[in-house]
Amino acid sequence: MSSTASSDPVLLVSEQDGVRTLTLNRPERKNAIDARLWEELAEALRAAARDTELRVLVITGAGGAFCSGADISTPEHIHPRHKLRRLTDVALALHDLSVPTIAKVTGVAVGAGWNLALGCDFVVATPESRFCQIFAKRGLSVDLGGSWLLPKLVGLQQAKRLVLLGEMIDAAEAHALGLVTWVKGADEIDAFVADLAARLAAGPPVALAQSKALLNDGANVTLREALANEAWAQTGNFATVDTAEAYRAFAEKRQPTFTGRWALSPGSEKDHA
Repeated sequence: MSSTASSDPVLLVSEQDGVRTLTLNRPERKNAIDARLWEELAEALRAAARDTELRVLVITGAGGAFCSGADISTPEHIHPRHKLRRLTDVALALHDLSVPTIAKVTGVAVGAGWNLALGCDFVVATPESRFCQIFAKRGLSVDLGGSWLLPKLVGLQQAKRLVLLGEMIDAAEAHALGLVTWVKGADEIDAFVADLAARLAAGPPVALAQSKALLNDGANVTLREALANEAWAQTGNFATVDTAEAYRAFAEKRQPTFTGRWALSPGSEKDHA
């Protein structure tokens, strides 16, 4: 009998000080994602996008594994396109999320599970973590955005190596390739991720969101378009209270307190017309 009954939650959600943690909770399957978990994960990401108070999102797995990929153990009698729609919903919701995202990886991150981690802005792993684009060994092609993410992160040749051979690599090699941001010991990863999330949560939310979007789009636009996008974003930053707060804090030799609030009060446009 499995340790997680079907009635138990497959996705745990916790929050503290503007940092929300989504924990994949199917430890008996190394957090392989079934239909229910795909749907709950997509909805949790959409809910995060609607939450104006959220500052950071962390994704992790229960029971010593991050995610062993999509659960193919239970056949579904539906068209494969409907199955893949669930993956598309998760990948796009994660990519479009404006707040910084962190994948906290312990144990394995395989197939779609690895690409779920790569869809986050930062990946923190332990030395024991293992990674694999396992698709070819299952007679499948890469999914959950791996064909888009990997070439951007490691270049086309290394992306082909990882996907076509489906080799398992360790955290040290993943870090050397730029696929893991930090490697931390199992006894320190929780504290490290908590501190990283707190530092991001203390940042200017509008400016961070705009910088994230600019970086995500930067490889797909010309320099002229990137400069125009930067100018547009910077104008939006000056319309918040955070820029003035940063200048005051610098002059007063203290840490700024960022809120992302709109600087103009209702009716101020009319008052200055």
